[in-house]
Amino acid sequence: MSLNIKPIAGTANRVVVEAAPAEEKTASGIFIPDTAKEKPQKGTVISVSEEDGDGKKPSVKPGDNILYGKYAGTEFNYEGKEYLIMRESDIFAVVL
Repeated sequence: MSLNIKPIAGTANRVVVEAAPAEEKTASGIFIPDTAKEKPQKGTVISVSEEDGDGKKPSVKPGDNILYGKYAGTEFNYEGKEYLIMRESDIFAVVL
């Protein structure tokens, strides 16, 4: 996927993430209403900054599936889609 946004790093590498859709039903098959859906904690990296203020390159790359904190990042809309921009340090793991 091509996104025309490139995050700018300040003191930490920045990452643009497309969040995975919220779960529609539980493992046992019960449908979850919109009011009870939780914010997803996984997504796909869309874009990363070149390097941080110390010259360190990011360890994640576009296309990586990641897990991140519940309150990580700042949400924004771009061309009708929702994305998150967060510090690389807010990412807990890369899902292989």
